[in-house]
Amino acid sequence: MAGFIALILGLGCSSAPDTVTSDAVKEEVPKTQLTVYSGRGESLVGPLFERIPDDAPFTVSVQYGKTAEMVTRFLSEGEQSPADVIFAQDSGHLGVLAQRGALRALPNELLATVDPSFRDEAGTWVGTSGRLRVLVYDSQALTPEQLPKRLEDLALPAWKGRVGWAPTNGSAHAHISALRHLWGEEKTRDWLVAMKANAPVSYPKNSPQVAAANEGAIEIGWVNHYYLHRLDSEGRRARNYSFTEAGDPGNVLMVSGVGIRKGSPKAEAAEAFIEWLLSAETQTYFAQEGFEYPTRPGIETHTDVTPVALDQLAQVPQSKLADLGPTRALLTDLGLL
Repeated sequence: MAGFIALILGLGCSSAPDTVTSDAVKEEVPKTQLTVYSGRGESLVGPLFERIPDDAPFTVSVQYGKTAEMVTRFLSEGEQSPADVIFAQDSGHLGVLAQRGALRALPNELLATVDPSFRDEAGTWVGTSGRLRVLVYDSQALTPEQLPKRLEDLALPAWKGRVGWAPTNGSAHAHISALRHLWGEEKTRDWLVAMKANAPVSYPKNSPQVAAANEGAIEIGWVNHYYLHRLDSEGRRARNYSFTEAGDPGNVLMVSGVGIRKGSPKAEAAEAFIEWLLSAETQTYFAQEGFEYPTRPGIETHTDVTPVALDQLAQVPQSKLADLGPTRALLTDLGLL
């Protein structure tokens, strides 16, 4: 793969025919403009794209939207799509694209940059950063010792009226898809029925749950970890909690990721773009600026974010988070969608 820097060396001749200088002349590197469909919000990745190195062999023209909208557009355009790269908020939608044969296989050296848990088994997309599913709780109402030890315990009658969730949210759908794989269809359905019977407060997404826990409106929410860290830490009463049992189905790390459109004529530049997303510098940006978990080993998390060991996570292939159709059908059948 072409590296980021290309130097062209030339010999400069003076007016005297017998005088030759050895000064190197650096010529501007030709750049390829990539069209990126981004399901990741401009507020997060817009500043990141401004940090693309001057010597990178690519520039980016980014079109933003919800991941589901961008994926639908990507598929409907087919071979005529102007997109070279799709940058998705969650692996589930990348899995849909992979299943449809819409993504190009990535080189092994790119895939090897991240742990196998954070990439497509078939090698068509790679995770760039992750969000851990956690409970957010009101620390003035509960101590960690009082919290459920397992995700399935959250549906016990003792928690009736004390919990918030977002059953229409994409992150919840991905997690429930993982539960269907880990628990099976029957146990997942029974758990959702029990959760519904507990009359949880429904929210449209994660961030209002975190705010509600921080204000004491609910005792527990079921969310992605990084929304807590976007609150002002001074006076913050909400806390994050991960289930103490190693491998518990509640401890799911969901990744954002990137893939290249199959048939893109700019594959080499697109690979360089992904190489940059997986570089130590960019991975540090995700960790320090976005409070996310880097997918590249050896990158430190933000000091406010608890590191997570791989053996603490539920062992679920990212492709299982992509099995969204049956999950949505199940939620619709239960009146939760």
